Amino acid sequence: MPHAPTPSQTVGPFYGYALPFPGGGEVAPAGHADTITLHGYVFDGAGQPVPDALIETWQPAPDRSRTGAPGSLRHDPVTGRVIGRDGVAFTGFGRVPTDADGHWTVRTLPPGGVSYISVAVFARGLLHHLYTRAYLVDEPGDALLGSLDAERRSTLIARSEQDRTYRFDIRLQGDGETVFLEFA
Repeated sequence: MPHAPTPSQTVGPFYGYALPFPGGGEVAPAGHADTITLHGYVFDGAGQPVPDALIETWQPAPDRSRTGAPGSLRHDPVTGRVIGRDGVAFTGFGRVPTDADGHWTVRTLPPGGVSYISVAVFARGLLHHLYTRAYLVDEPGDALLGSLDAERRSTLIARSEQDRTYRFDIRLQGDGETVFLEFA
């Protein structure tokens, strides 16, 4: 008789209770003039929004540094729980859950030295998170973009909207599936 899957054998929304933190999408220092907004929706193979995914972003600072800002994530001195960012330092890291409509938003600074922001997707049914890139411009000389046909390439290009805002939808499978990267 087969046994029911245990949490180590299936992926559920367990991470939603511990990983998101206040201000996880506020990567840019508060009020910074160069802030951009990257947002989008996560869709499943049937084209339905995924309301319980988690999106992480990583990127270099505008000056191309990749060192981050140690100590910028504040903790409650009594409980040790994360209470949010300090609002001043740029770390290059964001983490946000999708809302009930599958929407997510990160406010950050333009990445230095590259034309993309690295993205990881955690979602129910995924045994391993997925990696992709959100290109803010279609970079002609980029090796990854150059290796893809036009249809696949378009899944990596964020659409420019008004006021320094970019939309990057993520399709987990099916028609228009986002290109995901594999690291060995």
